[in-house]
This record gives sequence, structure tokens and C-alpha cells, in this order.
Amino acid sequence: MKFEVRDIPPRSVWALEQAGVHPLLARLYAARGVTAADELDPALARLLAPAGLKGVAEAARLLADAIAAGERLCIVADYDCDGATACAVGLRGLRALGAQNVGYLVPNRVVDGYGLTPPIAERVAATGAQVLITVDNGIASVEGVARARALGLKVLVTDHHLPAAASSPGRPKTASDPSGGSAAGEAASVGAVILPKADVIVNPNQPGCTFESKALAGVGVMFYVLLGLRAELRARGVFDNATQPKLDALLPLVALGTVADVVPLDANNRRLVAQGLQRIRAGQMPAGVQALITAAGREARKASTFDFGFALGPRINAAGRLADMTLGIELLTTDDAARAGELARQLDAINRERREIEGGMREQAMQIAEGLLDPSESPPPALAVYDPDFHEGVVGIVAARLKDRWHRPAFVFAASGAPGKAHELKGSGRSIAGFHLRDALDLIAKRHPGVLLRFGGHAMAAGCTIAEDQFDTFEQALQQVATEWLDTATLTQRLATDGALPRESRRADVAEELQQAVWGQGFAAPVFSEELVVLSQRLVADKHLALKLRHQGEPVDGMWFGRTEPLPARAHLAFRLEVDEWQGQRRVRLLIEGQATD
Repeated sequence: MKFEVRDIPPRSVWALEQAGVHPLLARLYAARGVTAADELDPALARLLAPAGLKGVAEAARLLADAIAAGERLCIVADYDCDGATACAVGLRGLRALGAQNVGYLVPNRVVDGYGLTPPIAERVAATGAQVLITVDNGIASVEGVARARALGLKVLVTDHHLPAAASSPGRPKTASDPSGGSAAGEAASVGAVILPKADVIVNPNQPGCTFESKALAGVGVMFYVLLGLRAELRARGVFDNATQPKLDALLPLVALGTVADVVPLDANNRRLVAQGLQRIRAGQMPAGVQALITAAGREARKASTFDFGFALGPRINAAGRLADMTLGIELLTTDDAARAGELARQLDAINRERREIEGGMREQAMQIAEGLLDPSESPPPALAVYDPDFHEGVVGIVAARLKDRWHRPAFVFAASGAPGKAHELKGSGRSIAGFHLRDALDLIAKRHPGVLLRFGGHAMAAGCTIAEDQFDTFEQALQQVATEWLDTATLTQRLATDGALPRESRRADVAEELQQAVWGQGFAAPVFSEELVVLSQRLVADKHLALKLRHQGEPVDGMWFGRTEPLPARAHLAFRLEVDEWQGQRRVRLLIEGQATD
């Protein structure tokens, strides 16, 4: 692993310090592209205006008309944390704005697959709904949207994913377009992409949308639709500024979904997250969020983005992976604290089961991967692993572990549990910087027609379905693409750090201030790096390394979770700053993230 210290523009540091920002934070923010203190202002008034998001005005009119007519609305959600929070925000917000009849439907990961499919559209129509609203999905659901409209439903697509590639000779099959093309009239080709023929689409990543932030999560898009709807209802005289519902009560859910979906935390997303955290710390949150915090053993008054990403988000996601995401949505929509506590405990138990399954699968996957490796050579440029005993609900998590372990693009496959799909494998992949996973699948589909039955995704994460007897072909094809695209520099694991930690900043109050700040994807939490003296080390629970270190001449505790190999007497380490509370004592300790090998 190579450490790369971030550049720190001195002018930006100076400007931030002059505005009263703590010197260490000024340095950290400047290294992440912040040039002025107003970029750190979390005020709601500084959020980008909803009017700039293409389709919001049309969506507001469609929904306002439906509410006025007393029509039944149905939300179709994705089965991850972003989808669950987006659904909860939609349900709570629409009801607050006057919708008397609004329900939801969330596909089952195993049985239904992803997104608005024709069968899902038929199930929505069977409920008697007149308006179908997608959240965190739908932009590539060409056939599902077409089926819904054929059944007489009005369709509003709210999503943040990239649209599917436009039809062209030999265009590969995609997850949402398994035929490899679309029937006439079902989709609209716009430039290089193909869009479903929905009544309205709201997606910052659709062609022609000039909204400044392209990083909104699905829950953020739905929140903006509600802001637009409220403005439309004000214009119609339904509310005025004094009587309109306060949608800021939804911000804890918006913050949770945004962080859990690992979207880039640009300035607008940081404001959404900061506002949600502010309310949670003040005890102002839905009963389900409080119940999740309690189940995870955290404290609301100290809530952080780390809690969203590593404690609350995984418990919501576990429902979609191993059970039914309706559990998560019910948790986030109930106002009954007792019911919320019961559901949170169920999700906690499911998450424990998920960790057990993942742990066993990870060990198997590591063994299989190690069997592919020649100890005398570097690992292959990409990894693909399959075992009949793998559970498809956690293949993505295990792929991420393989990617982290060997710094290689990795796919993990499990047998499909969907009816009639006994001979299909569903795979999930995770990638490294410099290897666009969806583009790699696209190339494999063109080179080996028929191998990929369905696929879709993004640069760093993607999924696909293949026939079981095509696994070897897929593995060889993936490795071939990786051989062509990846070089030694790309295959060298790198960690961006913030350089040395000033000795005067190694304090509990500084560590707490860092923890309270908004960090996440694209705005990474601080990681420092420097040479440390290892005074002593011992294994804890046979899998963690507890350390006594000397940092700039002074002793400090350290912990390296998941590390069992001993360190040399001096080591160049990357670490985060943490406050460790034990028996009423608060001490600073260093959480080790990696060791430089150069």
C-alpha cells in the first residue's frame, strides 16, 4: 500500500482560518476542495432550489392534481436503505401534504428482482392505484413503465441512477432491459441514453437536467419532489407560509439514506446530512430512527455519519438482503415507539444473521480466491468466485471484502433463488479506481454474446446474471478485460491521507469535533499518516491488534481491527483519531487504517 498525502492549498487554509474555522479543520477542508467558509454553512436556505431540478414542477402538478381528485397513490421502492428511506419520506411527506390514500410496494430481491418490472406494475394496478411513483429506481425500467401506462396508471419516476444506454446495433442486454432492445413506443431515445415513457421523470442525471448537484440519492430526489409539491399547493392556495407542513422533519431520513447509499457528499448533500444530524442530536427524529440507534447501542446526542454508514444503514439493508424490506419501511413510518422498538430488534437480529452468513461466505470466498492465486506471483487482475452454498443476499458485501483484501475488481456469484431460474447465477461486483465495472460488463457482452443474461450498474459497483455453465467463460472474459485496462500503477493500492497529525491536535475535544463533522463518499473522513514507534502489541479476541504507540514522543493507545500480523518496532501507519470511553475515562486512541509498504 502506498500513502499519498493530499495537497493543501494555503490560500484556502488562510481564508477558512480567517473565517474562524479551527486550524486543523481548515487544513482538512481545504484539502477536500473547500475554498470559503460559506461552503460549510449547513443552513436550509443554502440548499439548491427545487425549481432547478428538471421535472419537479411537472411532478408537483401531477401529484397536486391526484391529491385534489382523491386518487390512490402507490410508491414502488428499491430494497436497500436509500429505497426504504425514500419510500418512508414519500409516504410521510405525501400524507402530510394531503394525500389521503397512499401505499407502497417493495419488490423482493430474490423473487422479483430489481426495479419496476411488468409484474410489479400489474401488482400495483391490482391495488386500485391510479398513480405509480418510483423511488430510487425506474429510470431504466422501460418495460415496467410501459406496462404500468398500458394498465392506465400515471407514472412518476423519481430516481438518481444513470439511464440505460440508447439502442444501437448489438447493444448489450441490461438488468432492466433483458431483451437487449425495446418495443416500439415503450421508450424514448434521448441522445446516447434511452428513457422510459413515464408521465414525468425527476432525476438529476437525466439528459437536459441542469441541477447543480448530480449526487442526490434517491431519498434526496424524493425530498425535492415534496418541496416542489408543497410550493405548488401554496400556489393553489391549499397552504400559505404559516400553515404549510414542515418538511424538515423528514431530514433525519434524508440524511440516513444519503450516507447509507454512499453517494458523493457534495456541498448540497452535506447540508442535507448536517440538517438531519442536527435534528437527531436534538432528539427530533422519527420513532424508527431512535429505535435503530438504541438497537445499535449508539447515542442520539452523539450521532455521526459513521453511525449512518456502519450501524443504522446496515440494519435497514439487512431486511432487503435476507428478509423483506417492508420491515424497514414499516419501522421508518411508524410513530409508535413500542412498535418501532420491536421492529428495530427484529432488524438487529436479521443483521446478526447477515453477519454470520457473510462471515462464512467470506472465509469460503477467500479460500476459493486463494486457490486461484500462485503464491509466487501477483494476484490476477480480477477475481470471480462462485459456490453453490453462497446466499445471493450478501454477494455484494463479500465482493467488497475480496476487493479490499486484494485490491482487485471482484465478482461473487450465488445461485438464483427466483422461481424458474434454478440454473442462473446472480453476481455482484465491486471495483477499484480506474476500472469501470459496468463498462467492463458492456464489453464482455459484446465480445461474448449470450453470456450475460442481464446486467447493470455503475463504475464501482455492478450486478449481472449468467447461466451456471457460463461461469468459466465469464471469469476468463473478466480477467481479459482487466488485463487490458489495468496496469501496475492502477493495481497498486493507494490510500489518500492528511499527513501528520499535529501533536497539539491529539486531544479528545478535537477528536469529537472531527467525529461530529459531515464526512462520507467524496468528502473522506480524516486519515493521518506518519511513522510511529510500536511500544507493545497484543492480540484481542484472536483477530484484532491492540497497540501501545509513541506519537511524536508521547505514548498513545492504538487499535487495528482485523489485523493479526505483528508490526515492526517502527511502522509508517495511517490512522484515524477516536475518543475511547472506558469506565468513565475519555482517552484518545488511534484507529489504524493501513501500513505503507513503500
